Amino acid sequence: MLVSLTNTPRDYAWGSTDLIARLEGREPTGRPEAEVWLGDHPGNPAVTGDGRTLDAWLAAEGSATGAPTTLTFLLKLLAAGSPLSIQAHPSKAQAEEGFAREEAAGIPRDAGQRTYRDDNHKPELIVAVSDEFHALAGLRPIDDTRRLLALLGPAAEPLASRLERHGPEAALADTIAWLLSGDAQPEVDALIQAVADAPRGAGFDAELDLVAHVADAYPGDPGVIVAMLMNLVILAPGEGLYVPAGVLHAYVSGLGVELMAASDNVLRGGLTPKHIDVDELLTVLTPAPGPAPRVFAEPAGEGLWRYDTPAPDFALRRADVRDDAAVRVPVPQATVVLATAGSVTVQTAEEAAELTPGRALMITPEAQGVVLRGSGTVYLATSGTVS
Repeated sequence: MLVSLTNTPRDYAWGSTDLIARLEGREPTGRPEAEVWLGDHPGNPAVTGDGRTLDAWLAAEGSATGAPTTLTFLLKLLAAGSPLSIQAHPSKAQAEEGFAREEAAGIPRDAGQRTYRDDNHKPELIVAVSDEFHALAGLRPIDDTRRLLALLGPAAEPLASRLERHGPEAALADTIAWLLSGDAQPEVDALIQAVADAPRGAGFDAELDLVAHVADAYPGDPGVIVAMLMNLVILAPGEGLYVPAGVLHAYVSGLGVELMAASDNVLRGGLTPKHIDVDELLTVLTPAPGPAPRVFAEPAGEGLWRYDTPAPDFALRRADVRDDAAVRVPVPQATVVLATAGSVTVQTAEEAAELTPGRALMITPEAQGVVLRGSGTVYLATSGTVS
């Protein structure tokens, strides 16, 4: 069975005013359009063709069609016009413990100071759709950060000295705690000014320009300097970034397809007016420096690609359909399909539906497989591992 899915874009302030509209071929509304949720998450479930929300549809129809009554994943279209908050997500064990603790404390789940809104982890994968997708992910190797700080003159000395006090992981955790403590505001302000004044042409132009851009969006925010400790990642279309538990990240600009475990647990580390629990962030943080966790598509059949991650909750494939050559896709589990380019017809033995950019549907497992025809690109999200 093919079940059409729609949803209204969420109007978070950081959302782009035109990227989703341009993808869908319509006039922008003039308001931020940040995310389109294409799942059954109770925070914003998609709507099926018969007007029911997807969570209600699965509860009523899932068993009869071979689909689960709830999905383990959430597929989104994400459009960043300005930087999102720096954040990390808990492991499964940390989420269960934190959720139970806050439930016992009687903190309402929608309270601003609530950290754990459910008991699940939230590993996530984002794949670029726009020509460039800019993100910050993971902590840069300290030797590279030292070279960057050397360009900033005396204003960088307090930060540079902290990075020398311990081994790399302890030094980074200590530095992040200091930056977010509220005690480092004079040093933060001086560093932000030093970034604006720093000479370009010494190998860190993109990083300095990014930090200056973030500072314009969040003047005086300590997260601007936390961002300076992180890897800058620029993804080309089809390239991905996987963020496991504990890894600091922030999406900066661009349009992407995001797939995550079904959770809303976020520990923030700056670039936001929302609640920041520094102690809890440090509890879940993985402060090990290293390269950004990029993911590249691997062949999975004619016209079909997969993005391998260790996440047990989801799997993502991409189908590139060209010149009406059929792409055959096995569907062992309930699968959410989202089109990002062209026009692709999804066909089962009994029915067919055309997808154009921004349109989505769910395929129930009774279909066993589908044939894709036309010319375009679709992403297919499902639970677990697929070959």
